[in-house]
Amino acid sequence: MPELIIAPSVLSMDYTKMQDQLREVEKSGAKWIHYDVMDGHFVPNLSFGPDILKQLRKSTDLFLDVHLMVTDPAFFAPVFVKAGADSIVFHTEALDNDPAKVKALLDEIHALGVKAGFSVKPATPIEPFLPLVQDADLVLIMSVNPGYGGQSFMPEVLGKVKALDEARKELNPDCRIEIDGGINGQTAKEAKAAGVDTLVAGSYVFKDDIPAKVATLC
Repeated sequence: MPELIIAPSVLSMDYTKMQDQLREVEKSGAKWIHYDVMDGHFVPNLSFGPDILKQLRKSTDLFLDVHLMVTDPAFFAPVFVKAGADSIVFHTEALDNDPAKVKALLDEIHALGVKAGFSVKPATPIEPFLPLVQDADLVLIMSVNPGYGGQSFMPEVLGKVKALDEARKELNPDCRIEIDGGINGQTAKEAKAAGVDTLVAGSYVFKDDIPAKVATLC
């Protein structure tokens, strides 16, 4: 299993204190920043565009993990790579849950020179996509329905994590398994026990002492 990485989600950041909180994240030992892109169509919310990512890129050397919750990920992937993304994760549901389309977009993103991964919503089965572990740098399991922060963790998705963990042992041991939604000190333990190595946490990290909260996830 790859080393544990904590990826605080800027969706829950206090934007009036962005620079200060970035410094706190860096000090905490977290190595990634998770950046949610929502188009108001694929999910019922709007978030950040590429210009904010450009400013974030200027402000930190942390790995920028961009999660595209958009209807047209093939269009937006190069836009966010140009803006400074280190990885692009997109949803299988945006590509009709077609494994061939998912593989094609993974290849396109890799050709742009960054890491590539795919994500599934809680209701989407993971089994059709297990062979694609060999083509992905990471797979993101949503443990809430995407679109809003602060939701409760859905433990039933841990079965997908276990299936992914078995698949990557055979196909691609370096593939990361990331989880996003309702992560706190307790749910982080459950996720890690199932095979997760990359934890996205938003409100849990940013509502209090950032380094202390990150430490409880490790």
